[in-house]
Amino acid sequence: MIKFVSVHKFFGALAALTDVNAEVKKGEVVVVCGPSGSGKSTLIRTVNRLEDIQSGSVLFEGKDVHGKLGGSALNHLRSRIGFVFQSFNLFPHLSALDNVMLSPMKVNGVKRSDARETALRLLDRVGLAAKAQNYPGQLSGGQQQRVAIARALAMEPPAMLFDEPTSALDPEMVGEVLSVMRGLARDGMTMMCVTHEMNFARDVADRVWFMDAGRVIETGAPVDFFRSPQHPRAQRFLSDLHTR
Repeated sequence: MIKFVSVHKFFGALAALTDVNAEVKKGEVVVVCGPSGSGKSTLIRTVNRLEDIQSGSVLFEGKDVHGKLGGSALNHLRSRIGFVFQSFNLFPHLSALDNVMLSPMKVNGVKRSDARETALRLLDRVGLAAKAQNYPGQLSGGQQQRVAIARALAMEPPAMLFDEPTSALDPEMVGEVLSVMRGLARDGMTMMCVTHEMNFARDVADRVWFMDAGRVIETGAPVDFFRSPQHPRAQRFLSDLHTR
């Protein structure tokens, strides 16, 4: 469903991504991990072209995301890729319900009554049916992030991207967001997750990608990666986690 082919990305003279070749299969949960500054968030943001690349290609359902796409074609492609940010990015002047309803109505032309029905169902799915009329400022960080997940799901995307979705949360709120993500994984959603939550990676991922200095230097099943990582940098990363 998602394929990176010889992807290179620079910020000025800095190589942010170097010769990335990897793919996410339909229904697969891939967790991308690695030290800070290794290129994880940059990589995931190339999938819906929030970051441009200098060479190579990123394919989504066989289409080159960084090819010659017009504005409407790019917007259509983005509408099929759910993206959950670190910082929620909810509209503060809209209720939780209206935040979830907005994109289906504006982008897909869904009738208000149908959008409302779907939004209420999705808020219930993330455990927030009772908070539908609350504004973001009246919600905890964990609740806001769950609204953001419901908002992404409202577009019925075949794939979901999560860019460190729990890193801005207090520790007690992390579990409620990861629980929603676990449910999506159980339902067969294709997911690519940048996260420092190694227990989530161990329990939920089909495969782990380990990045360092802009490269994917190791991939494997969680049981193999956590038990016997092959690359010395991955070994050091996991050793550092155990000693914290």
